[in-house]
Amino acid sequence: MSGRVVPAVLLSLCLTVASVQSQGSQQDAFIIQYLERRLAQIEERLNQCEQNTVGITQKNYDLSSEMRGYLSTVNVLRSEVKSHMDSLSVRVERVERELEYLENKIPTQSDIEMEEALLEQQIKAAELDQLKKKAKIKVENDCSTALSQIKSLKIVKKTGDTSGSWFRDPSEGSAKVYLLSGIRNNTLLEYVSLRSFTERTTTPTPKVVQLPFPWQGTGHVVYNGFLYYHKADTPNQILKVYLLNSTVVDSTLLPGAGRLPVYSLNPNTYVDLAVDELGLWVIHADIEYGGNLVITKLDKGTLAVEYIWDTQCKSRNAEGAFLICGTLYVVYNTHYGGRSTVQCLYDIHDTFHSDESPVIFFPKRYTSHSSIHYHPGDKQLYAWDDGYQTIYKVETRRNDQVTAE
Repeated sequence: MSGRVVPAVLLSLCLTVASVQSQGSQQDAFIIQYLERRLAQIEERLNQCEQNTVGITQKNYDLSSEMRGYLSTVNVLRSEVKSHMDSLSVRVERVERELEYLENKIPTQSDIEMEEALLEQQIKAAELDQLKKKAKIKVENDCSTALSQIKSLKIVKKTGDTSGSWFRDPSEGSAKVYLLSGIRNNTLLEYVSLRSFTERTTTPTPKVVQLPFPWQGTGHVVYNGFLYYHKADTPNQILKVYLLNSTVVDSTLLPGAGRLPVYSLNPNTYVDLAVDELGLWVIHADIEYGGNLVITKLDKGTLAVEYIWDTQCKSRNAEGAFLICGTLYVVYNTHYGGRSTVQCLYDIHDTFHSDESPVIFFPKRYTSHSSIHYHPGDKQLYAWDDGYQTIYKVETRRNDQVTAE
């Protein structure tokens, strides 16, 4: 019996152990599956976290690039503001110098106080003195010719900007030609002759003159080797520069000038200088005379004002003007360009008037003049026409002939 019981017990024990092992394997498998699911979830979260990190990194990079762009723009704006401030500082210094100059020129209040009767006497004396000066110009200068027609047009050359000025020195014996291109610069070109100027390969090469201060507009002239021009960044200061050494020998402030362009079709020119048989002149527009043109006779040596005439010629639709024997001829055109005409004149001798003279037409050419300069020696007009340097031949006759006709 005991021999049979032992195998039975062993069999039962084996079954129990097998059952326990079976239950342990199922638990291990469940734990493994649970751990695998958790690992999968963790891996998925890690992938999502990595994607979020990449997105945030890209946004940070984009934001950094945008900030660098803003910083670059700020640097540019800062440089521009600094440049404007430096320019403003220079202008303020110039204004202070001009004010100091004016303060030195203007007498004190105690010096100008006077009785009313004495003031009236001085005004009458001044008016009489002006009339005497006007008569003196008549007597001392035998100049009784007037423009009758503009005969022909010759295109000499095309060089420089669309606007500019060119002319010859009207001094006796001078053949030099001068060119100032543009409406603002400090460089003048000097040619030995008109032939040298017209040649394609100029021989000798033109002399380049660097001026001590830049000029503005197109109303410059050379007279006896001196350049007279409107100093840039000033309303009405005229400089006299000796061209041999580029030094300023004198200057003046033109009364009433600088508030309006002298010609509405040339808005960058506020002062227009001219030379005729009687000497040096300045043309400008004055608000106090309704925008009409005013001509001033200057002493070419000292730039002192000799006399001032206010005219009935308007600056509206004017493109230029010139003087012949003390008579102002104003050239008009349209904003679209076309054929220029002389429609208004003013004679300081009061021998004839605009309504007594017919309209004078210019020969047909390109667009509109930016400058016109009369040469009293060769009786020609040197004009700048949209970059073309042109010459007009003019005919004159005696004033009494014009009046009689």
